[in-house]
Amino acid sequence: MLMSWIWTGMVAISLIASILLGSGSALSAAVVKGAQGGITLAVSMAGSICLWTGVGKLMEHAGLTGKLARLLRPLLGRIFPAAKKDTALENHLSANVCANFLGLGNAATPMGIQAAQRMARGCNGIASDELCRLIVLNTASIQLIPANVAAVRSGLGCATPFDILPAVWVTSLCSAGLGVTAAWLLGRVWKK
Repeated sequence: MLMSWIWTGMVAISLIASILLGSGSALSAAVVKGAQGGITLAVSMAGSICLWTGVGKLMEHAGLTGKLARLLRPLLGRIFPAAKKDTALENHLSANVCANFLGLGNAATPMGIQAAQRMARGCNGIASDELCRLIVLNTASIQLIPANVAAVRSGLGCATPFDILPAVWVTSLCSAGLGVTAAWLLGRVWKK
């Protein structure tokens, strides 16, 4: 709700300023150009996103995501102890993390929502520490292959869209590590 007011305010200020400064035609040209640019970018990204989503599905059908989930099981069990008792929750968490590894945030979201719903069943409307850690981990998401970012870079004309890999690895590991650590520490402090 607050963001709606902020965006409406920004649009209103832009309109008022363009009228007062007499640059209404420049504003309307910029709006049209921005809309065209958005459509062009979305269409150019669609192919890449379809490709990487397809790769994710192929990995799932080939059993690679299951193997990755088994590999992640000890780590996820430490971060989310409830997953040890709930196989469906463990599967949703593993699939979510695997999709985030591939940089497929759109594919990871439904699995993250299913995991969050399973975690929230016994919380009585109050988020548990594990649920908070899931939200933090899903938001920070460690990415090994930033497919969506590469698609945006490619759509904007970058010749080497994956040259950002080392920076993505370092920043995503740092953000996810710090986020989960902060959520864990705050969960401990909050209980006291």
